[in-house]
Amino acid sequence: MSSLSGKSDRIVLRIALVDVGEAFSRGLRDFQALSLQDIALALIYVIGGLAIIFCIAAFGMSYLAYPLAAGFALIAPFVAAGFYELSRQREHGQPPSAREALTAIIRCRELGWMAFVTIFVFIVWMYLVQFLVALFLGLQESFSTLQQFIMVVLTTSEGLAFFIIGNLIGAALSLMVFSLTAVSFPLLLDRDDVDFVTAIITSVRAVTTSPIPMIGWGLIIVVLLIVSILPFFLGLLITLPVLGHTTWHLYRRIVINTLEPA
Repeated sequence: MSSLSGKSDRIVLRIALVDVGEAFSRGLRDFQALSLQDIALALIYVIGGLAIIFCIAAFGMSYLAYPLAAGFALIAPFVAAGFYELSRQREHGQPPSAREALTAIIRCRELGWMAFVTIFVFIVWMYLVQFLVALFLGLQESFSTLQQFIMVVLTTSEGLAFFIIGNLIGAALSLMVFSLTAVSFPLLLDRDDVDFVTAIITSVRAVTTSPIPMIGWGLIIVVLLIVSILPFFLGLLITLPVLGHTTWHLYRRIVINTLEPA
């Protein structure tokens, strides 16, 4: 790692792929040490994901299952906030507590603004999906089930165009959100004196300073989340905590706060 100049109280470091690997190893160790708290937090999100899937199936909108799963990567940085806090507690020698982690999230007002940013982009993504469905595939009633939707997407030229363009748009949105949130959520939890705009700027600087390792880390997140969601969201019980803890340790390797919080 090498230092780059930043604001007077915040330095962003350049990292390499080996730093991502080391952060991932630390994330795994945190999961091994905090598994009960991790699973308790992750279970909340698993139940929420299942509830959403059952709701869209009940309303005959099963075709939204894949876009919802893909869009989960957009809100994952906020969803994983509890795991950042658990890693912070462990790092500071505090007794790990899922309840205290949730309390810290609720107490951090600036975190709410960051959550708004990610949820807003997720809503935009879902509207874009519906627009692309109408544009390329016509009325939704013609494929009221997920199986019919997949068949149309994979066996027609319109479906393939929808699939390619939709994934390109989703990738662009994911890259944008990743740049805005790569270190902003853990930074806001770590520092009471940082506003969400400063956190976003710091996060973008972190990605642009080390584009290859950071984008590589972003791709790992997307792949692991999609794979974890496929078996009824159950894979998130493991991958979401590990990714959250890893993100915390990556933040600690990237951002150096030269002043103590107020």
